[in-house]
Amino acid sequence: MDAVRKFEAPAEQPHAGGMNEVARQVATQYRRDTMSAAMVGGVLRLAEFALLLLSGLAVYWGYIGFFTHLAWQYPLVIGFASALAVVLFEVADGYQVAALMRPLASFGRLLLAWATSFGLMALAAFLMKMSGEYSRLLFGIWFVAGIASIFGFRLILSLLIRRWARDGRMERRAVIVGGGKAAETLIRAVEKQPYNDIRICGIFDDRDDRRSPPIVAGYPKLGTVPELIEFARVAHIDMLIVSLPITAEKRVLQLLKKLWVLPVDIRLSAHSSQLQFRPRSYSFIGSVPLLDIFDKPINDWDSVAKRAFDIVFSLIGIALFSPVMLATAIAIKLDSKGPVLFKQQRHGFNNEVIEVYKFRSMYADQSDPTAKKTVTKNDPRVTRVGRFIRKTSIDELPQFFNALFGSLSLVGPRPHAVAAQSHNLLYNEVVDGYFARHRVKPGVTGWAQINGWRGEMDTNEKIRMRTEYDLFYIENWSMLFDLKILLLTPIRLLDTENAY
Repeated sequence: MDAVRKFEAPAEQPHAGGMNEVARQVATQYRRDTMSAAMVGGVLRLAEFALLLLSGLAVYWGYIGFFTHLAWQYPLVIGFASALAVVLFEVADGYQVAALMRPLASFGRLLLAWATSFGLMALAAFLMKMSGEYSRLLFGIWFVAGIASIFGFRLILSLLIRRWARDGRMERRAVIVGGGKAAETLIRAVEKQPYNDIRICGIFDDRDDRRSPPIVAGYPKLGTVPELIEFARVAHIDMLIVSLPITAEKRVLQLLKKLWVLPVDIRLSAHSSQLQFRPRSYSFIGSVPLLDIFDKPINDWDSVAKRAFDIVFSLIGIALFSPVMLATAIAIKLDSKGPVLFKQQRHGFNNEVIEVYKFRSMYADQSDPTAKKTVTKNDPRVTRVGRFIRKTSIDELPQFFNALFGSLSLVGPRPHAVAAQSHNLLYNEVVDGYFARHRVKPGVTGWAQINGWRGEMDTNEKIRMRTEYDLFYIENWSMLFDLKILLLTPIRLLDTENAY
């Protein structure tokens, strides 16, 4: 895939407190999300299974009739053979980007995989002494119809993928960390790879122009590593490739300590390294080896599953608790003047600012949307109804709607207000790596909360412990883990010691 347009002028000096203007313009170009090749490949697998299944059933119904002979055996065999073919297409690398973009070149492998599925099916029928019961002509027609439909489908898909790649809708956006000769060698190697889906967006390096040129292989140096953090908050970046030598251990570790807070894949270039690791340690761009350092958590199909989980259980929660929410709204109105709901800005995924809705628990004229002053025991700002709904966490129920509409997840690190403080220090000033909590979407409930770290964050130790539990959740996420946390939440809410 063609790389992003190359610049001829060096990046401007950064303005105070932010990126320079060139970096900001580049970041703005990449605000739009892209389609993941893994997601496209997953959808394609399902589509091709359906295509083979339907073509097989169509041949069966047209040749024999609608469920007239071997009414359940034929559909079962056709479904099994279709699933087996998709598995064999995968084994033959039929879902790689290069294969999808060049259907003519990959046709031989697809044909061999399709023939193998028929061969295995025939072998199974022979061993089970059932081959005489099935029509050879039917399966011969399906063999031709199936491969023709797959090939025709892939011809159309290749045109779409080329258009998506040209328009920047299907690509992996990468930033090179570290400049100079090592970065140039890496970029040249990546650009030589045919049909790769990498788009290089620029270079970031802490070294000055004397040690790290402002233009490397036609790409601009957009700023320093701290500016890269801000750049990745604006642009949709998929991968950071550190181009420093593996032997520069101290400098590599310093960079990784700064970069790991971002929700991206982080790779270390091994292109010029003489050190050899196990093959499973590498990922590849074409034939360019990269060492996998960090992976973006809850990515691709995991994110789809988690979103489906949020929608289903949010709807269940809204249905179950709607009487409680209605009664709470009436009680708040009768107890004190002001709106029923309280809106607060909090940090969301990748440090984006989101709006979270709760039931109002404070007097309207004393509410603190910035959360600069933590709510304490017997806080005079809290209403009578507010004390009850805070202790029982009923004030959090409107967040089911946040989870339903997508700004929150049901389970994840609890979001804090953007100005939340401890002893006049922002939380990220208390805990090193605090923003790594934001590598996933924040949640209504979380692992920290069901382990007792809920309520007032009045000490630095409480903030550190909550962050530690949140990071454990991110590193060990699974759908079963989410379900466990969700089911344990009502039980753990019975402990109201720290909630006021």
